[in-house]
Amino acid sequence: MIANVLTIAGTDPSGGAGIQADIKAFSALGAYACSVITAVVAQNTQGVRSFVALDPAFVADQIDAVLEDVRIDAVKIGMIANAGIAEAVADRLWHHKVAKIVLDPVMVAKSGHALLDPEAVAAVRDLLVPLASLITPNLPEAAVLLGRADDWSAEDMQTALPELLALGSDWVLLKGGHLAASIESTDLLAGAGGVTAFAAPRIATTNDHGTGCTLSSAIAALLPGLGMVESVRQAKAYLHAALAAADALDVGHGHGPVHHFHALWPSG
Repeated sequence: MIANVLTIAGTDPSGGAGIQADIKAFSALGAYACSVITAVVAQNTQGVRSFVALDPAFVADQIDAVLEDVRIDAVKIGMIANAGIAEAVADRLWHHKVAKIVLDPVMVAKSGHALLDPEAVAAVRDLLVPLASLITPNLPEAAVLLGRADDWSAEDMQTALPELLALGSDWVLLKGGHLAASIESTDLLAGAGGVTAFAAPRIATTNDHGTGCTLSSAIAALLPGLGMVESVRQAKAYLHAALAAADALDVGHGHGPVHHFHALWPSG
């Protein structure tokens, strides 16, 4: 059976992140993509210019429209934008008893532009994290969720895992890509089965726009058919290959996108 997977996120008109990246990742991994838009974002590979958050009631209506009609096997949550949208998303997902939720706590774009109002952090932490099967924070996002300094070591990552799990999700994937001194990018998955490390060599490319969106979406696409550990393992391998092939694309003048369809499109 082909999985139906829903993304709840903001847009990226340049196609590398947000809803567009989520749909590409779902499709590349064999899932049928549905989408709910939380915010319309004016951005390109060089950065975010502005965004307009949609009315929370309209976001809720989109969720109801999908879930009252379509069997949804997993949900990925990305950009939430504000506390009102966080509350609306949490309320409707709880109402519809959605079982498999991957939450990517998007707070800041790669360009440094804030994508989440400061007052919304508490709503994401208190309302959405406890609903999630998995949260996928990078190190700056984990620092915000825990209210700690964004100053990390490999040892700090291990120490933070129980604190992140205490926020209420079933699993935590703490991404170590911001530990720039490391020759490998190591992510730590923590949950009922203990801690599993996923390491991959760093790839020298500036085409890394949308990596967080792509990884969390890939996990959501795989989760209906696999366990959590194997879903993360295969999603990490997919993202690594998409990064390795990213220079085949010529999109924009800043941080270009990863190559979501590297295994499907002709090379060159």
